[in-house]
Amino acid sequence: MPPRNMNKYDIAILGGDRRTACMAAVFVEKGYQVVCFSTVKIPYSPSIAARLAFTDSLREALDAAPVIIGGIPFSKDGALYCEAATSDTTVSLSELQRGIRKHQKIFAGVIPEDFRQTCEEREISCYDFMLDEPMTLYNAVSTAEGAILEALLHKDTNLHASNTLVLGYGRCGKVLADRLKGLHACVTVCTGDANELALTCALGFETLHLSKLQNNICCYEYIFNTIPARVLNRRCLEKVSPNALIIDIASNKAGADYEAARKRNVNIRFCPGLPGKYAGESCAKYLTDYVINRL
Repeated sequence: MPPRNMNKYDIAILGGDRRTACMAAVFVEKGYQVVCFSTVKIPYSPSIAARLAFTDSLREALDAAPVIIGGIPFSKDGALYCEAATSDTTVSLSELQRGIRKHQKIFAGVIPEDFRQTCEEREISCYDFMLDEPMTLYNAVSTAEGAILEALLHKDTNLHASNTLVLGYGRCGKVLADRLKGLHACVTVCTGDANELALTCALGFETLHLSKLQNNICCYEYIFNTIPARVLNRRCLEKVSPNALIIDIASNKAGADYEAARKRNVNIRFCPGLPGKYAGESCAKYLTDYVINRL
């Protein structure tokens, strides 16, 4: 068996979604040697495809490069997140951790803390995309634009002049409210934070305190949820207009009671991974810049 520390490539990309698949092309364009494992199949130009390598072996990918790139999120249900994975190709984080070696660098989003600590103990550097403030803001832009596209795809009315509710005013909520206002929707921002309500009012939005959501939710045609807590509970969902569409972009379906929504035939769509779904190329450019600046 050849020694493990024989780096044939500069970068190994493991799993992820369209963002990581598109990163492979950007790295190749910048002169890096890249090998991909379990990435999403996307059309590459002939010149890029000729310079990209692919492997079905996790061990080969991990042995081949000093820099490992995973997706956003890095893992799901204890396994490496691979949008293209099947039940036969799932890779557990423990298997991945056994395969990485001292002095490698790992880049991914939402890296589990226990995984990161173990890597640190083994002198393996972890860089979390989503702990970088500029990166999270770029991600919020892609998420907001994707959420609006989902709304337009799944309801045949205009956002223009519609009564639209944005739940939450964090990074995604701020960008989403701004984009909806730019489309001339009648935007109300709902939050439980007094400072956020004051700011949204100063910026010209209608405001609604979270405590009043249940009594007012019936007024809205489009509802965008960014709050990762069950604000859309059974009582709220009972009062949602039959003509309303809810776009939920909060993590892990934490924002709504989906069983209650199903029983009441509420039109709610859980929309994870919007940047990867709709803005893979744009996301890839700033993700690769983040990696290159830390090599």
